[in-house]
Amino acid sequence: MSKRILVIGAGFAGMWSALASARLLDQVGRTDVEIALVAPAPELHVRPRLYEQNPNGMKAPLQEIFRAVGVRFIQGVVERIDVDARQVEVQGVGADTSRSTLGYDRLVLAAGSRLFRPQIPGLDTHAFNVDQIADAAELEAHIHTLAQRPVSVARNTVVVAGGGFTGIETAAEMPARLREVLGEGADVRVIVVERNSDIGPDLGAGPRPVITQALSELGVTWKLGSGVASVDAEGVTLESGERIDAATVVWTAGARASALTAQIPAERDNFGRLHVDSNLRVKGVDTVYATGDVAYAAVDDAGNYAMMSCQHAMNLGRSAGHNVAADLLGQPQIPYSQPKYVTCLDLGPWGAVYTEGWDRQVKLSGAEAKALKTKINTEWIYPPSANRAEALELADPLRIVVA
Repeated sequence: MSKRILVIGAGFAGMWSALASARLLDQVGRTDVEIALVAPAPELHVRPRLYEQNPNGMKAPLQEIFRAVGVRFIQGVVERIDVDARQVEVQGVGADTSRSTLGYDRLVLAAGSRLFRPQIPGLDTHAFNVDQIADAAELEAHIHTLAQRPVSVARNTVVVAGGGFTGIETAAEMPARLREVLGEGADVRVIVVERNSDIGPDLGAGPRPVITQALSELGVTWKLGSGVASVDAEGVTLESGERIDAATVVWTAGARASALTAQIPAERDNFGRLHVDSNLRVKGVDTVYATGDVAYAAVDDAGNYAMMSCQHAMNLGRSAGHNVAADLLGQPQIPYSQPKYVTCLDLGPWGAVYTEGWDRQVKLSGAEAKALKTKINTEWIYPPSANRAEALELADPLRIVVA
């Protein structure tokens, strides 16, 4: 009787999980195991690029790759996971309103994360974001309508709520994007609101001087020590009581793991990520592996854990895919390890900043770092071609991609 590895999610972690499982099956010559992947569409959304223009173009097709390596794609959304029965309930998408049940022998949860939206008055109604392609496209369409409005301070102002990685990258792009629509001579304001005492609090002190220099030269300002208290159609009110008139508010503050993690009877961290062992098996649940943004996974023996990032998701995916197949086939597992950590933060027309290590020591900045960021964003993070041998070779769990 054939067995099934079921992967939930077609993001970086899900795609690489499926390919890595196929790689091991190919290596040992097994044809009695089905690899099935469930997602709303057979495409990879290049989420790290959604702060850029043309978000609708930030996707890559996966169907041909899956066919080449023997992965069965199932279009739908998983709504329920029954760990005891080893099955999931799948809801059709679009015009397909059908529901179906899929059994599995091993499950890989790679359902990703979503933007965290706290209960701030007006946030859901009046704020934009760049979390998903549709969200980023809505923001882009809104920016293009600004030229139709009467000239005002609010029309020319963008407030970016959250001074973390996504907030900084979004803010750095905004002055040029606004002037493209409103005219080169437009007096535009881009203001980052960060409730912590420093811009880029999670990025640490290392790259901060570069970040502040770049933002300043781009004309971006920031307000620290007070978060957003409310959002309305005309702007934001801060927790300090200060008012900022703005026709455009972009929320970038934080992410949470997929809600599907709550259906797995296991320990989760503050972001909803499932605690996993070194092979990425969910602790206490033998048949379920977690990877990417839904996994709280140690990257080394020094106390560092994977971030909710493309950098970690790709390697987590390769490891989870190999190990889930190895578990099912009785083959040796390869513990996940990714001790090298880098960041490459896009700073818009100014350039970028590249750091290495968990203490984020700056190695490149300006145009040189921008060239690296462009290579990462346009080449390294994209799927392989639909060539079976190439795709399987790149799915090697020992092939560590750090950026």
